[in-house]
Amino acid sequence: MNLHQFRFVQEAARRNLNLTEAAKALHTSQPGVSKAIIELEEELGVDIFARHGKRLKRITEPGQHVLRSVEIIMREVGNLRRIGEQFSAQDSGTLSIATTHTQARYVLPVPVAGLREAYPKVHISLHQATPHEVARMVIDEVAEIGMATESLADYPELVTLPCYAWQHVLVVPNEHPLAHKERIGLEDLAHEALITYHPSFTGRGKIDQAFGARKLQPRVVLEAIDSDVIKTYVRLGLGVGIVAEMAMRDDPVGDLAVRPMGQLFGQNVARVAFKRGAYLRNFVYRFAELISDRLSRELIARAMNGHVNDYEL
Repeated sequence: MNLHQFRFVQEAARRNLNLTEAAKALHTSQPGVSKAIIELEEELGVDIFARHGKRLKRITEPGQHVLRSVEIIMREVGNLRRIGEQFSAQDSGTLSIATTHTQARYVLPVPVAGLREAYPKVHISLHQATPHEVARMVIDEVAEIGMATESLADYPELVTLPCYAWQHVLVVPNEHPLAHKERIGLEDLAHEALITYHPSFTGRGKIDQAFGARKLQPRVVLEAIDSDVIKTYVRLGLGVGIVAEMAMRDDPVGDLAVRPMGQLFGQNVARVAFKRGAYLRNFVYRFAELISDRLSRELIARAMNGHVNDYEL
């Protein structure tokens, strides 16, 4: 048995048993993937996959055990590679970060600049994606660190830690009646044309839950993943906006009034994520420390070993 066989089995499972897609992802041929999997099954003496003709239909019970072992082996191979990189080049390499647009645009610029100053030889690769995709990139080792508000804590393969709490804010033109209303309620917002995030982004779920709890139907006229897009359409008069408070910090135009909405929609928590069991290089720890003063190398190391919970932060 060899690492190529392990990688092919792992990728076949990731691609919903589609060998054609697995072969494309691995830049090889479909017959080559199929042959390698069969050879591994013959060597182990068990069927990893049940088949219908030449098509894989499901993962067998022994196959589930094999895949868990393969996951551990491939993770440790990745760790060996990172250990080699760490000690052969202490201050250089690539840091891959997976995050959402809001974090990349409004939260990470200062930490990224700080890391570049501390480690000028480190190349930074920034992947912007949905929260679910952020989680998958960290699990699949496309990224070493992920950051998002939604989803990350839902994956047992990840170690996640809270960075900071934030709330939504209402943004309206300065002359809008809601800009001067003393107390804004959900009923007020339900009568407005709303411009806010797509349901899978930036705490949108809490907005929907708040309206649902009051049996109100919000009139969302435009959804976006980009806070700047939301602000643009608010400025055009299409409606009032609900965005993350980070998006309004140091807004250069000053033509929009900002009203905190934490009392209506609650608090959100942005989290960082690492793959459970992964070996983290020095500059990964340093970057996490730059993201939040709640994080330290010691805390992250304990969390990676299963010795920390959120309430300890």
